[in-house]
Amino acid sequence: MSAEAADREAVSGSRPCTPPQASWFEFLLDPSLLEQHLQGRHPAPPPPGLLFQVNLKSHKAMPEHWGNYFFAQPNSTYIWTWIFLMKCGYSRNYILSDFLFLSFCLIDSLTIPVLNMLLNELLCASRVPPGVKHVDLDLSTLPPTTAMAVLIYNRWSVAIRTIVLSSFPEKQTKPGPHQLNMMSLVQQEKELTDNILSVLREQAADSITVLEGALNIKKDFYIHTLRTLDLLAADPSTANGETESSTAGLRISADHLHCQVHYDLGGIHFQQGCSDPSVYEKAREHFRMARELLTKLDSSASLCCVDEQRLAGYWSACKTLTEASDPSESQLTPYGQISCFMRNHDYGALIEAFIRDNVTLSLPNSFRHSIQLELLHKLQQGDRSLEEVCHKLCVCNAVRDALEGGVLSVSFHQLLLKPSKNTISFLLEVCTRSLDKEHRSETSKRKMAIFIKTVCNRLEDVSLAFTVSSHKLFMELLHDEEKKILMEQMRKTSATVNLSAKQLPSFYDIPASASVNISQLEQQLILSLDPRHIRQILIELHGMAERPFWRVNSKWEVPVDYVNVILAIKDNLTRDLVYILMAKGLHCISIKDFAHARQLFTACLELVTEFSPKLRQVMLNELLLMEVRGHEAGAAEGNMERPPPDLVSRVRGYLEMRIHDLPLRQTVGEECVVFMLNWRENEYLTLQVPQSLVNSNPYIKLGQLIASTCKELPGPKESRRTAKELWEVVVQICSVSSQHKRSSDGRVSLLKQRESSLVNEVTAEHISIWPSSLANLQSVDVEAVVVTLKELVNYALSLNPNNQSWLCTQADIYFVTNQYSAAMHYYLQAGTVCSDYFTKPVPPDVYTDQVLKRMIKCCSLLNCHTQVAVLCQFLREVDYMTAFKALQEQNSHDSMDSFYDYIWDVTILEYLTYIHHKRGESDKRQVAIKAIGQTELNSSNPEEVLQLAAQKRKKKFLQALAKLYF
Repeated sequence: MSAEAADREAVSGSRPCTPPQASWFEFLLDPSLLEQHLQGRHPAPPPPGLLFQVNLKSHKAMPEHWGNYFFAQPNSTYIWTWIFLMKCGYSRNYILSDFLFLSFCLIDSLTIPVLNMLLNELLCASRVPPGVKHVDLDLSTLPPTTAMAVLIYNRWSVAIRTIVLSSFPEKQTKPGPHQLNMMSLVQQEKELTDNILSVLREQAADSITVLEGALNIKKDFYIHTLRTLDLLAADPSTANGETESSTAGLRISADHLHCQVHYDLGGIHFQQGCSDPSVYEKAREHFRMARELLTKLDSSASLCCVDEQRLAGYWSACKTLTEASDPSESQLTPYGQISCFMRNHDYGALIEAFIRDNVTLSLPNSFRHSIQLELLHKLQQGDRSLEEVCHKLCVCNAVRDALEGGVLSVSFHQLLLKPSKNTISFLLEVCTRSLDKEHRSETSKRKMAIFIKTVCNRLEDVSLAFTVSSHKLFMELLHDEEKKILMEQMRKTSATVNLSAKQLPSFYDIPASASVNISQLEQQLILSLDPRHIRQILIELHGMAERPFWRVNSKWEVPVDYVNVILAIKDNLTRDLVYILMAKGLHCISIKDFAHARQLFTACLELVTEFSPKLRQVMLNELLLMEVRGHEAGAAEGNMERPPPDLVSRVRGYLEMRIHDLPLRQTVGEECVVFMLNWRENEYLTLQVPQSLVNSNPYIKLGQLIASTCKELPGPKESRRTAKELWEVVVQICSVSSQHKRSSDGRVSLLKQRESSLVNEVTAEHISIWPSSLANLQSVDVEAVVVTLKELVNYALSLNPNNQSWLCTQADIYFVTNQYSAAMHYYLQAGTVCSDYFTKPVPPDVYTDQVLKRMIKCCSLLNCHTQVAVLCQFLREVDYMTAFKALQEQNSHDSMDSFYDYIWDVTILEYLTYIHHKRGESDKRQVAIKAIGQTELNSSNPEEVLQLAAQKRKKKFLQALAKLYF
């Protein structure tokens, strides 16, 4: 007994419950102890623990070139280590597989290079003919252990490691502190593993052929046991010779072998089905045979260890992918049922299954959403019959998400924008059936109540919202206070109904009797847009009750400037009629229903002309504003006809009007000035408008300065004085002073000009006409300037979205407000409009160094560091420091090596190669090497060739960025 074991035995008295554990080297010193240890009922340490210990210790003791040295000395420690590993792998208490140590411990305990080395030694020890491809061997004529060794190797190379498992994504380990020696070892092992996997993938087709050939062999096979391994250690030729006569080794029946091989072949064919769907048929057939053989074998005594759960998953997936029908099993599992319904296009049963699953919760949410996405894809391809099915599945999944406390999908929110009445009825049915009547938990009921509240709040159609609120589920689940708040919200929403969207009831449908319900008349008063109809309803109402009916709808509003004049009308009926006609007309203008607005205002004008000259002028002013807005709305939609002379004359008349004690709305004057600017009536504003009017009306003064600046812009010297005056007025407007306060709407509306020079012509080249500094910067209302600038740029781009100067300005606004993704969107859009989507070079006056540096900073702050490195090449002087610093970052959120093809600077590519080699990233290093090896980047090429290569990569890179940020 070793000294370490003796020490453990000496102190074992203090811990009688814990038996002493043997160390791995004791079994190397006395090989007979290993068999005794493994035959124990619960050996400690178990075989996996021993494997880990011996692999760790032997790996540390190996010389640098262990791959060539491992079996150079037949009697060395390493041959005993190998025999020890094989014996541990053969422990029948822990390994029920017939294939050596590969199915349980060693796969997780040893690295691929060590496994590859051990298996090659097993081939040598089993006398597999050297230099002959396995596919050329006839397994039926080989000795049993020889044939088994060939099968072991090919099963490992194809099914267990190289193809199936290596195809699954692996989580990258977070790199620790850089240690040169450790990095070197890790890099060497990684490169060696990659080389082995590459070779094995190349011979995968041969390995598949070998395994398929094994299925034709009906005789039994033999595999090494502990005794044959001892014989092999003593004399390698003895064990194999004894096995050839079938007197030694463990017998493996053909059924055991075929079951495992069918399972492995099914796995590799299933993996290949991603690129060739027809291969799924082969996979399904192999899995079917594996299932049949598995049922024949005695599981308690079977040496064939197949993951039955994984096999069942493979089988279910293959049936779905190949649309194979199996009615006997479709009733057993929920997955089978869903697959059967999809295969038979039985969508009614599919929806019923989803509703039932809302109670049982047997299907994963991801699976349910994948079914919805599959049908949605078919709908997008043109199968319109699936539209209702997709809506119902969306509802079912939304209810399931709500019951699990998840976030409702975007598709469900989109469905609630314009749902049909049938959709809402189905939603309520699903909600009712998804709550288990017998086992309703308070948590489920509360989640369902929250879901119903969300639906009510999202519905824009008030009638549908009332349908939900009147349902029994709403009454049962929501608290009284919640119901009260929701009903109040819906009542307020109902008052904002689009008047012009309703079908107008005929006046003659209103009963003339006084017994008609007042609320019914009030409802029709709200909905009607016919002036005569409105008047008749008011006559009816005033005959039934004396009260102010202009208050029926809280959304009826008239400008504050007019309220006192209207409410001063003595006759109640006339007051109500004037107020309601004006309120409805203003509402119609706001929704651009100018036809109804004209009818309402004209009727109101006829009414007030009879008794109030003041109100008559008010209505004339409102009619003028309506005509101005109507013409501007037509221009925004593409109607570029100049306004009729009559309209221009009326606008001039309003600006020059002088009537005392007449209520005037500020917005009318503003929009008249803007109207004159928009249609370039600069002559009137600069020369013909009376000076007294300019001095007395600040809007005309501002308009005159804008018109003068635009008119004289071609001559900078002459326009500098006017521009300075305009600058001072705008600064005064935006200053924090009670004397010059204006609403932001007023500022913006006066500065908005369609196709005027300030919008489309003033770019950076005209910056010299403005003063370069402010005398009193502290007095400027910065917030007002920001609001005005944002509104002005948005308005300008809405009229001319292809102006690169305004696009860059918009990008700068987003940049300084830390909205870097939006800034990149507009910087790229500015380049797009002036280069025909980057098919031509972007002019340097658009992508200046300042713009490029801002784009670089945006990408850096978005953690798109590879994009930073590529953009550094665009500068007039390549910014290597920034590029190198960006490439050192390891948390990049862009596609990294997919951008390497866009790099034309050899210095950056060389640095990439160095970085990836240092990190041990061989795949990315190869991509960088491939990029640097392109002939067109050779520094010996003529300058024209190098410039052409750079331009080609610039174009492709900018197009790639546009796809990301647009």
